[in-house]
This record gives sequence, C-alpha cells and structure tokens, in this order.
Amino acid sequence: MGEQIEKLARFVSETSWDDIPETVRRHAKLVLLDTLGVILAGSEQPEVQQLRNRLIAAGGNGATVLARGAPATDPRSAALLNGIAGRSIELCEGHRYVSCQGAVQIVPTLLATGEWSNRSGRETLTTLIVAYDVAARIAACLTPRALAHQNGQAPMMGAVAAGARLRGLNVDETSLALRIGATLVLTPSYTNAVAGATALNVAGGMSGFAGTLAADLALAGFEAQSDAIEEAFGSLVGDGFHEGKLNEELGKRWEIGRNYFRLRACCNPIYAALDALEEALAELHPSPHEIERVDVATYRFASVMRNQEPKNYFAAKYSLPHAAAAIIVRGHAGYSSFTEAVVHDPTVAALRRRVRISEDPDFTAVAPQLKPARVTVTLKNGRQATRTCESPRGDFQQPYQESDVREKFRELASLVLTREGVSAVERAVDQWDRLNSMREAIELMRRYNVA
Repeated sequence: MGEQIEKLARFVSETSWDDIPETVRRHAKLVLLDTLGVILAGSEQPEVQQLRNRLIAAGGNGATVLARGAPATDPRSAALLNGIAGRSIELCEGHRYVSCQGAVQIVPTLLATGEWSNRSGRETLTTLIVAYDVAARIAACLTPRALAHQNGQAPMMGAVAAGARLRGLNVDETSLALRIGATLVLTPSYTNAVAGATALNVAGGMSGFAGTLAADLALAGFEAQSDAIEEAFGSLVGDGFHEGKLNEELGKRWEIGRNYFRLRACCNPIYAALDALEEALAELHPSPHEIERVDVATYRFASVMRNQEPKNYFAAKYSLPHAAAAIIVRGHAGYSSFTEAVVHDPTVAALRRRVRISEDPDFTAVAPQLKPARVTVTLKNGRQATRTCESPRGDFQQPYQESDVREKFRELASLVLTREGVSAVERAVDQWDRLNSMREAIELMRRYNVA
C-alpha cells in the first residue's frame, strides 16, 4: 500500500501541464465551467445565504465566495461555502464508472487556495486534472457501504491533493497530506437525501475545507500512520480497499475525461425513467389533467426514490414522482422545477400521487453498468404508451454535447451574474491556461454581480 500511495503522491506533485494531452486540458475547462455555474446558482439557496452571512461576519480575507455581493473571507470558509453551494442543487458532474462527484468537491479548494496563493490559470487547471484522478482512483478502490454517500469521502482526498499541489508541497509532504486527509473523511448517508436533510451538502462542502486545511497540517508537523488511507477506506468508512486499481494506467488514462454532466436538477439514477417518460409523453401529447397514472419499473437503487410527498426542494431532487410530475406540468426537470414553489404547486403535487414506482429484478441485475427503466403512461380515456430506456442521456452511451453544458452554465450563472458577466467568465474559462493569475477570473465574478 505504501508504494501505491507514494506513486500517486508523486503523480500529484510532479505532473506538468505538458504531460497532459490537449483533449484532456480542453475537457477540464468544460468541467470547470460547468462547476462554476453550479456553485454560483447554489449560492442563491436560502440556507446557503444564511450560513454565508454567519461565517463571513467573523471571517478574515484572502479568498472569494462565489455569491451575489459576498465579500472576501478566509480560504477555508470560502472553500466550505462554495462547496456547500455547489452540492445543494444536485446539478454537479460525476464519474461514469465509480461513485464520485469529483469537481464540485475539488474546485472549491482550487478556487480558494489558488486565489489566496496567486496561482496561474495553467497551474490551477493542471491541479484540477491530477486531483480529479486522485478522487476517482480512490473511489475505484473503495468498496462502499450500502448507505454511504460519497460526499466527503473519496472526493475529499481529491480536494486534499489539490490543496497540497497548490501549496507547493513536495512528494513526501503530499503523501503526508493525503494520509492526514484520510482521518478527516466523513460518514454521510443517502437517507439524508430522501429525507430532505440538506446537511448532506455540508459533507460535500467539508471536502473544500479539508482540502485547504490538510496541507497546513502537514506543514505544521502533524503525523499520520502509514496505512491511514487503507484503514480509513477499507475498515472505517468502507468495507474494503483494493489498492491494485490505484495506479492503473496512471498518467495515461485521465479520469476527468471519464465523467458525465447533468442537465436535470435531480439524482442521476432516475434519469433513465425521465427519458422514457418524455418519449411516452411525446407519443400521447396529453395535458396534465388527462393522465390517469404513470407506472415506473426500474432498478433497486432508483426504485427507492418514490416519495410522493417530498418535504422540501432538496427531498424533491430524490423523488422520482416529483421529477416526473415536473416534466409533465412544466416540460422539464431543470433547476427551476425544484424550487419550494414548485414542490408545493397543487397541480404538481396531484400528479406526484399518480406516479407509482416498482423494482424490476431484471433491471437490478444489470445495474450499475446499465441504469434501465420502463415507463407506462395511462390516460383517463384508456390510451397508453410504454417506453424503455437502458441508459440515460448524459451517460457514457449518450453524452451531452458541449453546447448543452455551455447553455446550462449560462442559465445557472445568470442567477448571480449580469449577461456581460456570464459571457466574460465563459471567455475567461476558455482561456484559463493563459491567465497569469486566477485572481483575474475571480475579479470578473465580483465585478459583474447582479444588483
């Protein structure tokens, strides 16, 4: 295990911009753009605003919170707040093959430490790429427990790697920071999501906090046991850690290029059912009041998201009945379909009660390689349409186009930035590797705040 971690630490510390293929660099810019939009939009959530006001009142300075009118604060608070904001609206990207929402838990450390230490755009983008590898590779080695959510677990290690790189730690110091980081991992549960417990998002934000802290702990002289990562992920927060996958094709297979993006503001496992629903609706063209019922059969993990009465906007993101009702009534399951107003809309609420969810054992047998669902829409006049989707749009079989991701960024960023600001930030990310200082891009987000 020691050799595996040392090799990964060397990869984090010594990988250069020139070592990374151009296609990977370009894709990393799109991941960064997407994540910035998600953080900006998430900053508008009421509980995020309230926490920001409380923390900034007692904070320092040196790093920027991506939010309307927010002053500078200390890097750890900025990373925490930006991380919570990004997690709160369930629109962050993820890894196709392992449970890992890497960018939204790494970028807050990247922004806070990169701004505070005045790093160049090229260095921060290199850091995002190598740190994403750390998060995804540790996630691939981990055997997760059934209820364990990935917030604050493997992605936290990616954030720690990012902090170590941007602070200029050498190989030995980076290894130490990673092992110290293993003592900081959290134990959030998927039950939080279904219950509407927004505390789950704090676990994601804590990755940013830990990413800015672990390097200081290493530099201050704190020690960590040699097998801290193996023990933490194999025995404490997980049920096994198989380190053989840790360095598989390291430096050749770039994990950030194996991600997926999300355009729907709800949990990814229910996407296939929503695709199938849209196809059935396209055949029938019903109005909401004409629908008698919607029957959904899907795999086990998605089938538990069947709450017909979500208590708040966050629980609605993990409610297949709500997402289905939103598509029927509003035509989409984007950001604006998961507000408190929509959750309490009587038409949407009535339709949620007509959506029935069941598990299909045959679908469970092929998950998670496929994430299938079958949807039957029945109208009050007896007409029916049934559609099946094996794997959703946006996944590895049908990835979204770059234009889709850019349009998503523009929609989300416009909640906080002016039209000129949205365009300016998008141009800055496209030229991120040419920025002499990351502060140039951060200043754009301050300058163009919506009043």
